[in-house]
Amino acid sequence: MDDPLIVVALLLVAASATAAVATRDPARQALVLALLGLCLAVLFTVVQAPDVGLSQLAVGSAVTPLLIMLSVRKVRRKPKDGKGEER
Repeated sequence: MDDPLIVVALLLVAASATAAVATRDPARQALVLALLGLCLAVLFTVVQAPDVGLSQLAVGSAVTPLLIMLSVRKVRRKPKDGKGEER
């Protein structure tokens, strides 16, 4: 009875993982990674592992993409003195 739901969840995970790999821009990649974390949390919940799903939701959908976005912002920041190359 749950088999079609598991198949749909697996297809969502496969599609979002492929999108995360295919995306070139790090900022967009972080957003797609958050979507992948959400899909994995749904998959874990469907296969009756809600504790792992909650952990994945917290870490994979919130903390990791946030750290990536902050890192990208730090790297792309312009120098304060106005000298040097612009990225």
